Amino acid sequence: MESGVGKTLREARRRRRVDLAEVEAQTKIRSRFLLALENEEWDALPGEAYARGFIRAYAGYLGLDGARLAEEHRRDVAAHRPQERLPVDPSATPARPRRRRRRQLSPRLLAALVSLVLLGIVVAVGLYGGGDSPSAPQRAAPGGEARATAKAPPQAAPRPKPGLSVHLTATAEVWVCLLDAGGEPLVNGLVLPSGAEAGPFRSGSFTISLGNGEVSMTVNGQQAGIPATPSPIGYAIGAGGTMRELSEGERPTCT
Repeated sequence: MESGVGKTLREARRRRRVDLAEVEAQTKIRSRFLLALENEEWDALPGEAYARGFIRAYAGYLGLDGARLAEEHRRDVAAHRPQERLPVDPSATPARPRRRRRRQLSPRLLAALVSLVLLGIVVAVGLYGGGDSPSAPQRAAPGGEARATAKAPPQAAPRPKPGLSVHLTATAEVWVCLLDAGGEPLVNGLVLPSGAEAGPFRSGSFTISLGNGEVSMTVNGQQAGIPATPSPIGYAIGAGGTMRELSEGERPTCT
């Protein structure tokens, strides 16, 4: 598409007289991905979330409105390739309240309830109505000593569950793939909108891949240092909450 996002990026780069190697050094986006953006070869990119993150970073470096171009690309993909629309985080969709149906009492049940009420009144009158009757004497325990009431043994405080705890909060739209120690997806390649939360999750360790750095993450209640980068990033989270940044080939993809 000659009038698309790719042409806008290519012409802006040529006006600034910079080559792809210089852009790669500044944005940390590989030249082959930059060239794929300019040629709109979307299948050459790791995924739709990466494509939008790359567009924002590349456009921002060129002095363009990256958010607008990323949104223009999203609308174009939605219009021409509806099967590639981004997944929606189910937790961001509010559940509709269910209407409670009023249960009507059957005549038989209503009659039974009335009978029970009347019976209760009769019993109460029989027990408490005779104020002149002497109360039954209380029998003392053997030896004239009152029996001590047995106390229940104190319950032990619950032990904390083993492993690490991870909680995510999106500060802007961000693609997330989070795996537990067994490689099972906890956040299965979802795009979290700004303000959405995921977790807390517990596991012996985690691996996480992010489309950009627009996320706040706590590990065992402690804030993790995620750089505010527009490029994809990933971490391995080990015992004690230690974090190791992953290379592009090590990051999980949830595919």
